Amino acid sequence: MVSEFNFFKNWYPLSPVEDLNPQQPTPVTLLGINLVIWKPKSSQTYQVFLDECPHRLAPLSEGRVDENTGNLMCSYHGWEFDQNGICTSIPQAEKPEIVSKNKENFCATQFPTQEANDLLWVWADPNSSEQAAKTPLPLSPQIDASQGFVWSSFVRDLEYDWQTLVENVADPSHVPFAHHGVQGNRKKGSPIHLKIIESNLNLIEAKYQGFFNTKITFEPPCRLEYAIEFGSDGKQVGLVTYCLPVSPGKSRIVAQFTRNFSQRLNKIIPRWWEHVKTRNLVLDGDMIFLHQQERLLQQKQKTESWKTAYKLPTEADRLVIEFRKWFEQYSGGKLPWKLATSQTEVLPLNKTRPEILDRYQQHTQHCSSCRGALKAIKRWQMGLLIYFIIAISTAAILPDFWRLRAGLPFVLTALVGLGIYAWLKYRLEPKFYFVDYVHADKK
Repeated sequence: MVSEFNFFKNWYPLSPVEDLNPQQPTPVTLLGINLVIWKPKSSQTYQVFLDECPHRLAPLSEGRVDENTGNLMCSYHGWEFDQNGICTSIPQAEKPEIVSKNKENFCATQFPTQEANDLLWVWADPNSSEQAAKTPLPLSPQIDASQGFVWSSFVRDLEYDWQTLVENVADPSHVPFAHHGVQGNRKKGSPIHLKIIESNLNLIEAKYQGFFNTKITFEPPCRLEYAIEFGSDGKQVGLVTYCLPVSPGKSRIVAQFTRNFSQRLNKIIPRWWEHVKTRNLVLDGDMIFLHQQERLLQQKQKTESWKTAYKLPTEADRLVIEFRKWFEQYSGGKLPWKLATSQTEVLPLNKTRPEILDRYQQHTQHCSSCRGALKAIKRWQMGLLIYFIIAISTAAILPDFWRLRAGLPFVLTALVGLGIYAWLKYRLEPKFYFVDYVHADKK
């Protein structure tokens, strides 16, 4: 079946802008294409290039932003590229004409970009910039400060495919069970009377009414959001997710959590604290079984359709069914990977739990707030250890007269500091790396 939906001629948010480092290039993969994000010194906005130097195909993400020219320099042979991808310098060139006469041939491949709603967006086809300029971004109406909304952003790479991610986010009925004790309660699981309001090539919309009125919107290929209204005073919370296809068996979620009340909490609660206490924990709760579910479905689809592999008898399954029908009708049930191995074989189940739930590789290294917090935690640990050694040593050498009066406070504060050190080292720091999630332990 020929795909009617063009995944490449669409906008995708690669990352929250606040998480990008303007001092160095950042690699990212989208639809099997290796990209590099970087910020020219002469520009206020980030650029996205194909992550390969036209000289010898070295990854530009291993390069640097030159401190003098502000251009992107390939670290292999020093070729430089300006914000438009034009090659401006070849250190090995015997004559300047080699550069000036071959500018078009020596260009780095540039992708159209925009910055909006605190996110960096890329158009996944570098050869249709005119269409990109005419195509609106899939922005959420909930990311609107003028309407009283506040929000925080989150990004994480996931060990399962794009369609598994979309299917999971589009399924509200799993929350009481998969996220018991975090965002739900398994004892409160109940029927969800989900109704499909609209379904076509460019939009799927569903609603359900319960204690809250909820609207779910899927705008292919990536925006999937919840708008949840409660009370009679217009209070609303939202979950705005962008589901990015990275490569076979991998995806990225860029999420924004919105509300139009209690705005000051966004300034009081550190962003990194929300990430380690809740955001990562929610995704951990899904990760193991989605990683395995995806591979079992692939195995079954060798001989049967998802329609028989899955058993979907309830109204709560309606949005999952609608998405699977959309994916089959408009994309032939598979993604058009470029520059990546075709997904013809079932992905292996050969990863360990620490690999599947690797918070550092999947989130911390991408998040400026968590990176900064982790560095601060390690500095505090070092400071507390130094204080402990100095305090105990000082108390030990004090004269007998002063040992009780001054030495005892030194020892007590040193012990308190040691307790804080132990909490930072063994309780808080691991949350940035790996926390095993065992559902059977969630009482």
